[in-house]
Amino acid sequence: MTERLAANSAGLSRAAELLRSGGLVAFGTETVYGLGADATDPLAVARIFEAKNRPRFNPLISHFADAAHAFEHVVADDRARALAARFWPGPLTLVLPRRANGWICDLAAAGLPTAAVRVPAQDSTLALLGAVDRPVAAPSANLSGAVSPSDADHVLDGLEGRIAAVLDTGPCRIGVESTVLDLSGPSAVLLRPGGITVEDIEAVIGPVGQSVGSDEPDAPVGPGMLKSHYAPGLPVRLDASDVAVDEALLAFGAPLSGARLVWNLSAAGRLDEAAARLFAGLRVLDREGAALGLRGIAVQPVPDGGLGAAIRDRLSRAAAPRPGSGSGSGGASDLSGGGLVPSHLQRNIA
Repeated sequence: MTERLAANSAGLSRAAELLRSGGLVAFGTETVYGLGADATDPLAVARIFEAKNRPRFNPLISHFADAAHAFEHVVADDRARALAARFWPGPLTLVLPRRANGWICDLAAAGLPTAAVRVPAQDSTLALLGAVDRPVAAPSANLSGAVSPSDADHVLDGLEGRIAAVLDTGPCRIGVESTVLDLSGPSAVLLRPGGITVEDIEAVIGPVGQSVGSDEPDAPVGPGMLKSHYAPGLPVRLDASDVAVDEALLAFGAPLSGARLVWNLSAAGRLDEAAARLFAGLRVLDREGAALGLRGIAVQPVPDGGLGAAIRDRLSRAAAPRPGSGSGSGGASDLSGGGLVPSHLQRNIA
């Protein structure tokens, strides 16, 4: 049963408690209702994809109570600070490089060295974000592919029983998603039009380029969503039934024997745990495997149902041929930047 919370002190306190304990809470913004989870907790973020029945791990927007807190987790240049001063709180999302000491987890950033951040213009939600005092990842609060919700009833129509609570902050004022602007490179690039116009942005920072698009039609809130973008440096072999002497193993459930280096996504066979540990596992096996002189990563089969579809989608991208690399995967990897692997995960390497 999903709790419906009033936007008063008791409701805000309960919503903050649920978020800080790993629960999912929907809340209104000036654009649409977002489905929030603690962006520092990969297991909580995995529950977003599970609740939405989302088949891909696209990057998620992390929400903050103010610009100062947002810029503790991403590197803001003069353009970002000028836009934040002009448009935050408001319907503008900025994609910026992640800080090495930032708290936004890999799953929320889809393994990218960048993160999407914004400060929404909704007073009750700002109070909630201040009470949580952590980045809150929040895509739209609807089942994947459904119409974005602009009031609490819409949220419950799709997600009743799938999330812990919805904070009823009333109808959304704008009702369309935020503008997404990539500032991770020297040129500003519009990734998604939304509540702030390009003309308004250009009046602050000058010319803005247009995204050339990607192979994902439902596309992204972050750059680089091409099919092979997520490949680690070591070639990846999917659905392995054995492990070669020169391969690391990305296991699921009981690990195959014979691997010198193992990262188990979930010894218990839990898909939410596997999703939470996926990017860290690829990163560590790539780094440690190369140091050991290994030549590839074997991946045990992951079931295709539920979160398994999103996990398999991301693994297929990791295994996809990269331009100029021939039939195998490999090449430069974006998994090497943008965050540290927590020590409690590193201990699972065998």
